[in-house]
Amino acid sequence: MAQTIAIANQKGGVGKTTTAVNLSASLAAAEKRTLLVDMDPQANACSGVGIDKRALELTIYNALLGEATARDILVKTELARLDVLPSNTDLIGAEIELISAFAREGKLAGILREVQDDYDYVVIDCPPSLGLLTVNALTAADSVLIPLQCEFYAMEGLSQLTQTIRLIQRELNPRLTLRGILLTMFDGRNNLSHQVSEEIRRHFADQVFEAVIPRNVRLSEAPSHGLPVLLYDIASRGATSYLELAREIIQTGI
Repeated sequence: MAQTIAIANQKGGVGKTTTAVNLSASLAAAEKRTLLVDMDPQANACSGVGIDKRALELTIYNALLGEATARDILVKTELARLDVLPSNTDLIGAEIELISAFAREGKLAGILREVQDDYDYVVIDCPPSLGLLTVNALTAADSVLIPLQCEFYAMEGLSQLTQTIRLIQRELNPRLTLRGILLTMFDGRNNLSHQVSEEIRRHFADQVFEAVIPRNVRLSEAPSHGLPVLLYDIASRGATSYLELAREIIQTGI
C-alpha cells in the first residue's frame, strides 16, 4: 500500500504546491509509482504538471460528493509513473456542501482506498487553510510534510498547525506522524535565511530535512510552462534539491 504524505501549512506562499508537484515528479523519476492529489481549489498543482483545469469534466470535488470514483477522475501526466487526482475552482463549494455529510472528515481517505495499492507514494497538496479540505487530507495521510519559508515570521502559525495535527491524531487518524519540516526559499546570500535555518534546526533538530530548497529562477519559471522543474531544467539547483528530498524520503522509508 502507498505511503500517503500531506503537504500542509496554513500559511500561503511557503512553497506547498511547488513542493507537492516537484516531490511527486522526483519520486516518479526515481521509478516510484506516484499519485499527486490536488486538494486546493486554486488547482495550481494541476497546472504545474500541464493539466488544463478548465477542460476537466470530473475532479476531486465530484469524488468528494460521491458522484465519481478515483479511477473516474484519474489523469495521466507526461511522466510515466506520475498520475493526478485533479481539482478546479468547484472545490471551493465542497466545504459547504459537505457540512452536513456523514463522516465528512474521512471522505478523501475513502476515495484513496480504491487506488492506494496501485502506488508507492500518494502526495496531497493541501489548501492554505486548516478547514475541512485540509482535515480530510490529514485524516487520509500517514504523515505530514511542512514546508517552511526561510524568512521572517517563518514559524508564524506553526503552533496552530501542530495543534491541529495532534487533534487529528487523537480524534481521527492515530497513525498520522510528522514526516518532517522542509526549509524552502533559502537564499544563501542572505543572513536572515541562515538565521532562520539555524533557529528552526535548533528547535526541531532531527525533524528538519537535510534537503533545503533554494530560491531559484528555474523553479519559479517551470509552472508557467506546465512542467515540474526536473523536466524544465534538470541541471538547475531547484531540480537537484527536490531530487535530494525524494532520495531522503525513499531512504528513510518512514
